[in-house]
Amino acid sequence: MYPEQLTIPMAQDLTNFGFEPLKDIQSVDQALDTQEGTVLVVVNSVCGCAAANARPGAKLALDNDKTPEKCYTVFAGVDNEATGRVREYLLPYPPSSPAIALFKDGKLVHFLERHHIEGRSAGMIADNLKMAFERFC
Repeated sequence: MYPEQLTIPMAQDLTNFGFEPLKDIQSVDQALDTQEGTVLVVVNSVCGCAAANARPGAKLALDNDKTPEKCYTVFAGVDNEATGRVREYLLPYPPSSPAIALFKDGKLVHFLERHHIEGRSAGMIADNLKMAFERFC
């Protein structure tokens, strides 16, 4: 959907920070079909709220005593198969990008959809995620 060359800097905003990219169905299943531990997944996007709110908020949230054991990202409109598979793990929620999900022991325990991200500052998103980390990590 989007030329990957256009989205590389947007993807690197998270991967350069330590988020592992999920590029195919197998990598998503390997990351999320787990029975132990905590996993954060950011569904990245080209939209302004991803750039101004979601990506900075997710990174700020990791400056916390408790954090997820693993952090991953997929890029909506680029990593189509991987994004589709992540969205299966997010059911019954409808597709949303950007979005941020926290899994514990293979179960979705906290989810920020686009409407939770849009119009909120990166600091507010980070605070929301930090509360989830305190509870579940």
